[in-house]
Amino acid sequence: MVLTNADLDHVAGLLSLRERQPFKLLALPPVHAALAASPVFNVLAGDVVERVHARQGEMYDTSPGLKAALFPVPGKAPLYAEGEDPAIGVDEGQTAGILVEAGSSRLAYVPGCAALTRELRNQLEAVDVVLFDGTLFTDDEMIREGVGTKTGRRMGHVPITGEGGSLDMLRALPARRRIYVHLNNTNPVLIEGSPERRIVDEAGLAIARDGMEIPL
Repeated sequence: MVLTNADLDHVAGLLSLRERQPFKLLALPPVHAALAASPVFNVLAGDVVERVHARQGEMYDTSPGLKAALFPVPGKAPLYAEGEDPAIGVDEGQTAGILVEAGSSRLAYVPGCAALTRELRNQLEAVDVVLFDGTLFTDDEMIREGVGTKTGRRMGHVPITGEGGSLDMLRALPARRRIYVHLNNTNPVLIEGSPERRIVDEAGLAIARDGMEIPL
């Protein structure tokens, strides 16, 4: 199992695997540290769950025919560990992307990203398929919809559009497929035929859906 961060929606499922099920838990050191600081995750028995502290960029065998490496992307600490003045956009391993290799094909999975950097672009320019953070269409989306008080960037998610949005970067990548994932239920791109969905479609990007298959 591979973790890209220690946010609750990424790690809560670990608690359903506590019945002495053996597996390896692969993550960067800051993510393991966040789990270690929360006693509830001690239910993952240490004699059956191997916590692998991944080294940045090093490939690990995850299943037959597949290898994966973790690389830091701009993000932040999980909400429950933020403190009063959290650092947003740091790339010290609190948030990661996954590089997956299957033979000669490469896929990058980045479900959370707080800023677009040259280093990140370099990673994404070298893959065949990109799955990228599409949480919000606009930065203030949740505020305008009355369902939240934070911008997307404050939550650690760069928006699709607006200044510094991800759409322009992704449309310029050479990858044969570029797909938005991690979509919030307020995001209008989820509605087929919406103006926002057409903007993404016309840029040559796709929206992830349940049951989607991505051949490599």
